[in-house]
Amino acid sequence: MARYAVLVIDMLEEFVKGRLKAPAAEKIVPKISRLLEHARSKNIPVIYLADSHYKGVDFELKLWGDHAIKGSPESKIIDELKPRDGDYVIYKRRYDGFMFTDLDMLLRELGVDTVILTGIHTHICVQNTALGAFYRGYKVIVPRDCVAAFSDEWHEYGIKYMKEFIGAKITTLDELISELG
Repeated sequence: MARYAVLVIDMLEEFVKGRLKAPAAEKIVPKISRLLEHARSKNIPVIYLADSHYKGVDFELKLWGDHAIKGSPESKIIDELKPRDGDYVIYKRRYDGFMFTDLDMLLRELGVDTVILTGIHTHICVQNTALGAFYRGYKVIVPRDCVAAFSDEWHEYGIKYMKEFIGAKITTLDELISELG
């Protein structure tokens, strides 16, 4: 029987409402919220992955400019999805939530073998975290209506990549909630 965790990737002010927002970002907020309520009711761990960069230092800033700078208002998880007691928050400095963080150790200590990925951006941080999960032997589920990207084209690219190259199960929120019971 699968042991799940829900990963909420970069649902930060910067990416939902700020300079690097996805046009569809606000549309996925209610769906992610519904998934989180369901997960918590089933004692499924909720783990937030949050970009948190050192100004003038992080390599990624050379490509994207300053964003989600550690301690800035833009680096905060949006109020609508604010973590609750019992949730986990892991700060990251790269697209992949596993790279140079303790995500893998946390998932293993929680006994997780299947990660459910939600958040921003389907073709960047979601896709790279999916790859990180795949490389470490986790099953990956992506409810396509709980992730968003800069454009529909990039969203579909990320979905297709995760399905075809790492065998991610692509589903919808309603199908996933039915599966989780």
